[in-house]
Parts: sequence; C-alpha cells; structure tokens
Amino acid sequence: MATHRIYLYPIWIRIWHIINAITFLLLVFTGIALHYATTGTGLIKFETAVNLHNICALLLTFNYGFFVIGNIISGNGKYYKGWKKDMTDNLWTQAKFYISGMFKKESHPFAINKERKFNPLQKISYVAVMYICMPLIIISGLGLMFPETIIGQIFKVSGLALTDFLHQIMAFVLLIFLLVHLYTCTLGDKPGTLFKSMINGYHEEHE
Repeated sequence: MATHRIYLYPIWIRIWHIINAITFLLLVFTGIALHYATTGTGLIKFETAVNLHNICALLLTFNYGFFVIGNIISGNGKYYKGWKKDMTDNLWTQAKFYISGMFKKESHPFAINKERKFNPLQKISYVAVMYICMPLIIISGLGLMFPETIIGQIFKVSGLALTDFLHQIMAFVLLIFLLVHLYTCTLGDKPGTLFKSMINGYHEEHE
C-alpha cells in the first residue's frame, strides 16, 4: 500500500499547536477549580489555581499573537480564506461524508493537498474558533484579570457579570470544539495518523 505524504505543518505551527493545547487544558482545569472553589479542600489550592490560570492565560495570549503574525508572514493564512458561493453545498457534502460516507469507505469529497489543508467544515469551524472565539475569550479574560478596565454597567447590568458570562460561554464553546477536534483527529487512515502529523509535519494518506 503506497503512502502519499504532504508537508503541511511547518515547525512553527507545530510549536504553536503544542503550546496552545497545553495552556488551554491547564486553563480548563484551573478554571473548573476556580468555578467550584469553596472554603474547603478543592481540586488544588485556590491561590495556586488563580496564579496558574493567570500565567497560562498570558501564555495563551502571546501564543495567539504568534499564531496570527505567523499566518501573515508565512502565508499560512491563505488556508482560512477562499470562501466560495457553493460553500453551503460543500458543508452539507462534508457533513454527509462524516455521517455515513466514511463508514462506507467512500472517497473523501475534499482531499487534502498543498492548496487545501481544511475541508469545508474544518475551515468554517477553525475560522470561528481562531478569529472569533479566541479573541473573545482573551479579551474577556484580560478584563477579568484587570477588572478596573471593565465598564461598570451595560444596559443596567453589571459589566463584570457580563464579562464573566462571556468568558465562560467562550470557554464552553472552545472545550466542545476541543473534544470534537480530538475525535476527528482519530479519523485518519489509522487512529494515530493525524496525531503523528503534529510531530513530523507530514499529512499522510494511504492509496
């Protein structure tokens, strides 16, 4: 069985991806610890959770800046562009493949190549996550870290409460994305094939 390899993930993307994954998981853990903190014994000490959460938040913020600048400088940002008029049809075609086609061993409707790293569902979800959800969770997180910068009231509702609500909603959305992302990463030719791509940089397909 021949293996077709395409170098799609340069070292800077792999470094960013690893840092992003580690910091986000630590943020989820410490965020849960803070959310359910009591005067008694929690998952970890409250002060430790606060400090670790803040450190990871700053690392995530700088790492996100690295991602955006890297996309601009390297040209990797092209994979997030190029929306077509038939995008709705393409999304449905990809959804049908995930729902039934791949279980019938059908060919992938949008094979990965040098010009197309993401299928339509991946593209729309990655754009939403990286260019909408990530900025919102970072901005709301910085607002909670520096509450004096938050507007006191918005439409007669506490600005701090609204910022905290937005932060938690974005955290939940990103957590759901992470779980789906991990699942779809097992859908390669073998369960570990796509994970291997983040180690050696090569996307592999068996012919």
